[in-house]
Amino acid sequence: SDSHAPANVESWVKLTFESDHSTGADHYLAQLDTADLQDPSEALAAKTVHLKEKLAKLTSEMQRLEAYEKQMLASPDQQISLTDPDSRAMATSGRGSGVVGYNVQVAVDTEHHLIIAHEVTNSGSDRAQLANIATRAKEVLGVDKLEAVADRGYYSGEEIKICADAGIEVTLPKPVTSGMEAKGKFGKHDFVYLPAEDVYRCPAGEW
Repeated sequence: SDSHAPANVESWVKLTFESDHSTGADHYLAQLDTADLQDPSEALAAKTVHLKEKLAKLTSEMQRLEAYEKQMLASPDQQISLTDPDSRAMATSGRGSGVVGYNVQVAVDTEHHLIIAHEVTNSGSDRAQLANIATRAKEVLGVDKLEAVADRGYYSGEEIKICADAGIEVTLPKPVTSGMEAKGKFGKHDFVYLPAEDVYRCPAGEW
């Protein structure tokens, strides 16, 4: 179950709202000060009432945001969801994008292509999920040994060891940790080792 990102309150959201509301409150207070210096009239009295109503609304909104901030700071991961307390911000494949929802873990039997185990978590990363879902799959299949294949997002030495201790042999690629791509250069994985010649082939096909 997914909800929309704006319903998730994080520090930058709160600060943005608070800054806007503080500016608005200062603006209305300045208008009230100006009104106090002018001669009383029916129109001016009506304007003053209107300004006081807006100021009261802004004050109430700021108090609401302060309450959200206290909840957010008390949360272990520094965020709260207003529509679904258990959901959390999840990164998606697009840079700078994401959704508020859940992380669904699924284990599939490669022979029959059937889902044999699943779990829903609010952890934003897959890195600590491998051992749990692989162990569940092993229990469902009722086997002593199991071969598990996962993508590099699950790579964790601790998780791999837990799997090994449980009789689960894991195959997955190491994550790409080279910082060269961020600099517009080739990473280590772009170079292919040719054991017969004992050389590396570069992306241009040369060695």
